[in-house]
Amino acid sequence: MKAIVQERFGPPDVLRLADIESPEVGAGQVLVQVHAAALNPYDWHMLRGDPYVARLLGGVGLTRPRSRVAGIDAAGKVAAVGAGVHGVRPGDEVLGFCRGAFAEFACTTPDLLVPKPAGLTFEEAAAVPMAAVTALRGIRTVGRAEAGQRVLVNGAGGGIGTFAVQIAVALGAEVTGVCSTRNVELVRSLGAAHVVDYTREDFTDRGERYDLVLDNVGGRPLGRLRRALAPRGTLVANGGGAPGHVFGAMGPLLRVATVDPFVRQRLRPLVPTVPDGPVHEDLLAVTSLIGAGRLAPVVDRSYPLADTAAGVRHVEQGHARGKAVITVA
Repeated sequence: MKAIVQERFGPPDVLRLADIESPEVGAGQVLVQVHAAALNPYDWHMLRGDPYVARLLGGVGLTRPRSRVAGIDAAGKVAAVGAGVHGVRPGDEVLGFCRGAFAEFACTTPDLLVPKPAGLTFEEAAAVPMAAVTALRGIRTVGRAEAGQRVLVNGAGGGIGTFAVQIAVALGAEVTGVCSTRNVELVRSLGAAHVVDYTREDFTDRGERYDLVLDNVGGRPLGRLRRALAPRGTLVANGGGAPGHVFGAMGPLLRVATVDPFVRQRLRPLVPTVPDGPVHEDLLAVTSLIGAGRLAPVVDRSYPLADTAAGVRHVEQGHARGKAVITVA
C-alpha cells in the first residue's frame, strides 16, 4: 500500500511517500481502508518530536518516531475485522482514531470508531475525531457550559475553535469568538453572537467578563486571561507551544493547574485528546450533533496523499481555517 512514512524527527520535508506492507488485522482489531485523513497540530508535534519532554515520557519516541506512519484521524470503510470484534462489519463507513492514518489502510480498535454520518463526505468526516472531541471536552465536560452562560472561544477560526463555537451554541450559550480578520464572517456564520478581531483589539482589555473562556491559543499571560473571567468563571486552557520548545504547551498548562487552588475562579488545563483513551461516547456525542444538524465540520482545504508534507506545513504555520485534510482514496 501507499503510505506517508517518517524515519526521523524533523520538519515536514522528512515525510515521504512509499510503498509498504499493509497492516495485518489482529484479534480485536479493525482494518480500515482510509479514504481521508485529517491534519492536526498533534501531527507536527509527533513529526518534530516536540516538546522534547514528551520524548522522555515515551509519548513520541526517544530518538526516532514511535510510529513510522503518521496520522491519527481517519474516515473510510471497514476492510476487515479480527476475531472477537462485534458491531462492526466489512463495508461499514466509519470515522475515528486510526494510528497510521496517512496511508491506504490502517488498523485500529472498534472502540475508537463510530459510524460516519450519512450527510458527510469522507473528507468532512475525517475532520471530526480529534478536533471535535477536544472541543466537546473543553466546552461541555471540563468547561461545564450551560444555557444562558457567556462563553468566549479564543482561536475560534481554527479546527477546535470552529467546533467549540458550534457546541457552545448548541448548549444554549451566548458565544463570543476571537479570530483573525479573514475568519470573522466564518465564526459569525457558526452561530457566534459576537466576534472579536484580535488584530484590532485584545479581548482581555474589553472589560467584558465571561462564565467560560476556552483558550486554544495560549499566547496571553494567565493574569490577563483571568481578567476576562467572571468572579467564579472557568478558564479551560488548551493551547501554546511551538516547534523546538522543551516543554511546549505543558508549561502553561501546569501553571494553570498550580494557580487554580488559590483563586475563586476555576482554572482547568485541557488534557490532550489521545487516541488510546476512552473516546467512544464522545465520538457518538459529536456525530449525534452532526446528525441533528447542529454541528458541521469546516474544511479549509484538502491535499492528495503525496502532498501530505505541504499540508502539515500549512497547519504548523497556523494558517488553517477550520481543518485541513488529506484525500487518500
